[in-house]
Amino acid sequence: MRITVRFDDRVGIAQEILGVLALKGINVVAVEVDVPFVYIDAPALPTDAFHALRDDLAAVAGVTHVRTTDQLPGMRRRLHLEALLSAMPDPVLLLDGEGVIVVGNAAAAAAAGTDERGLEGLALDVYLADDEDMAPPLVAAGFRMAPREVSVRGEPFLLTCTPALDAEGQPAGGVVTLQAPNRVGEQMHVLQHFRPGSFEAILGASPAIAALRRQGARVAALDAPLLILGETGTGKELVALACHAGSPRKEAPFLALNCAAVPESLAESELFGYAPGAFSGAQKGGKPGLLELAGGGTVFLDEIGEMSPYLQAKLLRFLNDGSFRRVGGDRELRVDVRIIGATHRDLAAMVRDGSFREDLFYRLNVLRLEVPPLRKRGDDILTLARHFMEEAAARAGRPCPALSPAARAGLLASPWPGNVRQLQNVVFRAVTMTEKTVLEPADLELADELAGGQGADPGTALPPPGPGPASWEDAQAAFERDLLTRLYPLFPSSRKLAARLSTSHTMIANKLRRYGIPEKP
Repeated sequence: MRITVRFDDRVGIAQEILGVLALKGINVVAVEVDVPFVYIDAPALPTDAFHALRDDLAAVAGVTHVRTTDQLPGMRRRLHLEALLSAMPDPVLLLDGEGVIVVGNAAAAAAAGTDERGLEGLALDVYLADDEDMAPPLVAAGFRMAPREVSVRGEPFLLTCTPALDAEGQPAGGVVTLQAPNRVGEQMHVLQHFRPGSFEAILGASPAIAALRRQGARVAALDAPLLILGETGTGKELVALACHAGSPRKEAPFLALNCAAVPESLAESELFGYAPGAFSGAQKGGKPGLLELAGGGTVFLDEIGEMSPYLQAKLLRFLNDGSFRRVGGDRELRVDVRIIGATHRDLAAMVRDGSFREDLFYRLNVLRLEVPPLRKRGDDILTLARHFMEEAAARAGRPCPALSPAARAGLLASPWPGNVRQLQNVVFRAVTMTEKTVLEPADLELADELAGGQGADPGTALPPPGPGPASWEDAQAAFERDLLTRLYPLFPSSRKLAARLSTSHTMIANKLRRYGIPEKP
């Protein structure tokens, strides 16, 4: 039985309370004093004897009440601590001031191939047998050290240490946490992709996007390399993230590398990692690359067409057997990772001219998705514009404006060489740089966008400046003809075109007849 005695503090009262139990011959196995309480563990005390004991204890001057309790505070804290440590998936070690392990959790014991009791009294240098002389610099630094890579029985971990301070605020030991590379990758994934990806996040209802969703759902479930093709700004990474979220690997990390944004040497170390001392300035202890960090998940290689021939060969080997070596390393590593590549370039043409490896092309091109450009999904332009306007207005802290009919027509007429990204930038700039409640074409700066429309389909760019129209009516007719010529392939009927331009079907039908749209074969 466990007893709680509350008292008014005075000298010797705790000794008098214990004296009562001694006189009754009650065996006490644990006592905790936390003024104004004394907690007593007397396992042999029967229930029927407690009432008499309670009266005797209450007779001690200063005792205010005596009750039973389920656990002593120290025991409760220990159980809570053990439950907390056991629930932690990463190895955790508590060190004393000399770098000797006081206690470790089940994950730490499993990493070392022993049980939790086997960790007690073990020197940190012995636990990290592959990283000798780790404890002395850690102790000398007051258990403050930048994160570094270590290994336990040949397996890499990222070590971080936090000092445990005494009552005077001085380091009396430290708490060491070890994280496996894929656990670090999971945290990176959460930070980089705080909103879960899915095909529903790809906005649009056009036939092209509906087909992309159907094809994407099929290839997502297949555990094979995937190649995503599409122009710049079409949202290839969003599609890749949706494929990861729809795959059996969705609980594992999704990490990305833009092959065009980093030089070859850095791209190699980012993707494959590097061994200790691989090059000058390298992080002490080495560093895992994206392949290790994404263990069990997906690595997205954006702009893979920009990858150097050397990295192409190294990636090909990984795709063949799942093994690789870190930069400067001599040990073969093997991880289970799905590769998704993406590019705006014509890889088949690059294979023909020798700038991309043919064997790598076929190894990557097992599954393929093509993301349509914005100009081929006219049904989605206004939907996307409204979505981006709402986002921009929320960020700017203002009501979301509307689009005038002329602005809607201008958005539909633009060739959008920069695709969805260009549309997002145009809308964001317009919403944040004006206080108008209705946006006009001038607010969207569509004339500049149209005039600078590099990369559009042949015939979509505006004609070069000339002598100008003869009259206002001629200018209006030229604009109407150009607008309807552009939009009719996207909305191939007078009713669809009228609905998109928010005008009458009769007027659009008359205009189409007037300008001979579509042209007769």
